[in-house]
Amino acid sequence: MSLLSELKTARLGVLGGSGLYALEELENLKELEVKTPFGHPSDKLRIGRLGGMEVVFLARHGRHHTFTPTDVPYRANIWAMRSMGVRWILSPSAVGSLQEQVRPLDMVVPDQFIDRTHQRPLTFFNEGAVAHVTMAEPFCPTLSRILAEEGEKLMPEGRQLHRSGTYLAMEGPAFSTRAESMLYRSWGCTVIGMTNHTEARLAREAEIAYTSLAMATDYDCWHQEHEKVTVDIILNNLRANAKLASKIVLNTAQKLSSSRPISDSHTALECGLMTAKEKVPASTRQKLDLFTKNYWGPAE
Repeated sequence: MSLLSELKTARLGVLGGSGLYALEELENLKELEVKTPFGHPSDKLRIGRLGGMEVVFLARHGRHHTFTPTDVPYRANIWAMRSMGVRWILSPSAVGSLQEQVRPLDMVVPDQFIDRTHQRPLTFFNEGAVAHVTMAEPFCPTLSRILAEEGEKLMPEGRQLHRSGTYLAMEGPAFSTRAESMLYRSWGCTVIGMTNHTEARLAREAEIAYTSLAMATDYDCWHQEHEKVTVDIILNNLRANAKLASKIVLNTAQKLSSSRPISDSHTALECGLMTAKEKVPASTRQKLDLFTKNYWGPAE
């Protein structure tokens, strides 16, 4: 099947972050438990129709928020999404703001990452198979543009959606020290979170276009004229953000249902696979077959 033919029936994936554990607007909802070569996903996949498009929703921390940012089974989540025909992912996520102009309850569609995580797997390719995918533009520009355009139409007065910015990915689960927060500000980072970079790296290897709706809940801890970040502050702002985020996802799904844009991410492995297929162990070929069969042929 050609890429264009595949995209005509491909699904949109939504990875719900803190505060967004379901999409109430999903119609004809069914839940599916998916087994993957990388373990169980964070929760059952919820599949339904949204804005005229088939959508797969997954709460990245589990519907009861039982996974820390480090313990989220990222590889299982992304593998499961791709196995369900997902070729675009929207990731609404709570973040702290590192810049004065990004106020709490503002939203950012970032275009860059800096990764400071150090305790989680960041690739599907190991155990005898090597791939190097390009990450110069870690978010899909086309998908980000559509998300930003739809988000701007819905932002209430007094709140702003910022196009572009750098997302600092920290390990967590503790929040930053003030010294760390000031360091990240000096690097020019815009927002700080704990999950999106890991997802973006794996989504690129899985040839899924990925973008984030980063929802600012606080000023981290650098802004001494504002309250220090606490769970109570975050939860209150999460509730305010979740309803708006659902509307933005709905409108974006409506747009994607007709446009179904091609992304460079959809062919990310074409020039990225380094190991000759005959040198890859059979067990590894089986794990990677979902992503590599277009290049290596089906695993035996």
